[in-house]
Amino acid sequence: MEKFDLIIIGAGRASGLAVNAGKAGRKVALIEKSTLGGTCPSRGCVPSKLLIGYANVARGIKESARHFIDSKIENIDKKKIFEKTNRYIDSIDGAYARRLNENVEVIYGEGSFLSNYVVEVNGRKLQADKIVIATGTKPIAPAHEKAWTSDNVFPLLGDIPKSITIVGSGFIACELANFFDAIDIETKMLVRNETLLGNEDEDISNIFKEEFTKNVDVAFNTTIEDIDYQEDSFKLTLLNSNGQKQEHLTHRLLYATGRESNAGSLKLENTDIKVNERGYIVSDEDLQTTVDGVYVVGDANGKYMLQHAAAYEVNHLSKVLLEGEKSKVRFKYMPHGVFTDPEIASVGMSEKKLQEANIKYVANTTDWLASAKAQSTRLKYPRTKFLINPDTYEILGCHMIGPESATMMHQVLAVMHIDNDIRHLKDMIYIHPALSESLLPAAIKVISAVKKYNLKSST
Repeated sequence: MEKFDLIIIGAGRASGLAVNAGKAGRKVALIEKSTLGGTCPSRGCVPSKLLIGYANVARGIKESARHFIDSKIENIDKKKIFEKTNRYIDSIDGAYARRLNENVEVIYGEGSFLSNYVVEVNGRKLQADKIVIATGTKPIAPAHEKAWTSDNVFPLLGDIPKSITIVGSGFIACELANFFDAIDIETKMLVRNETLLGNEDEDISNIFKEEFTKNVDVAFNTTIEDIDYQEDSFKLTLLNSNGQKQEHLTHRLLYATGRESNAGSLKLENTDIKVNERGYIVSDEDLQTTVDGVYVVGDANGKYMLQHAAAYEVNHLSKVLLEGEKSKVRFKYMPHGVFTDPEIASVGMSEKKLQEANIKYVANTTDWLASAKAQSTRLKYPRTKFLINPDTYEILGCHMIGPESATMMHQVLAVMHIDNDIRHLKDMIYIHPALSESLLPAAIKVISAVKKYNLKSST
């Protein structure tokens, strides 16, 4: 039995905890079955955003006519794009390893529990009083063994697709479809219903659907009835809601239909650690599982499956384990972005969720055209939607669609984090004519709507 001060299973965002623990002189075992850094930097949010950078440039050239500029793309060097992205991915493991000191032992392999405080990896038995589970999630398995998922598409980017079909309607599907289509790879999306980005506020997702489908070929109400793989391509039999069938040929097939828990590989049946009905590890406000001293962070707990949530949790747990922090981990508000074309940012509840919860609110949606910078994009669809508590002026939800939405959202987040009163956005000074200036009329209009609501309610 090898004894450690701390065992960490999963070297994604939790590798930061290993860095801090090593600096503090703790003996750490860091177990990773793939590459250090985890999904985000090697096969998730970071490489996908690098690809979107290329897509944005290509889209700008293709859509230059709306600025009265005639232009065309002579060539897109897809090989260079993929090589550059893969070079970044190849550097990840080494970059993370260089942050660790001699107190941290990296063990490549799949860790599993023998008991509450004993973990086995590569035949070695490791024991610690403090264990952190940070095993993330995995893509739901595709319907064909030759099909890609978001976890293996990036190492395969050297195999440049002649065409690609993407199954799914969430942010991963939309981000990748936007990229492939923008760089002139024939792209088709298959969606089983009529909605894209169904978790977004309905008004925002409707605008997104209208704009996104101007570029990307999306077959709604469509499923795959049969897959025939031969000669390095897929022949798909598609079935729509009217019962009509259609043959579709594609070089590559990618499934982006969601992710699921990785907990099955941990052999938790050997422990007192509990999972919920979805298979995610149960934890409390201390990030502790049902076993004292065993913690879970990131996607493995199934709560907020976002990289910035994992980073926040790891930072908090680092203070708990290394500095004696006693406070609970609490997320006041959890924002997210969808980095495609159009870009979306969201925080708080959607209008539908407020209605389902029977929460009183006032809604207002405002375009961005009061901002000259927004006008300069020559786009008419950008919108900001506020959902406000009429009694307290609290921002219950904010949803944006338009260029740099995720950046603009931080101004709203700052207000929400301090004391969450929409009136601060009306009273503050904006740089004129910055893009974020479009938040000013949005705040003014929703505040006016709240006052009218309250006046009507009092009479």
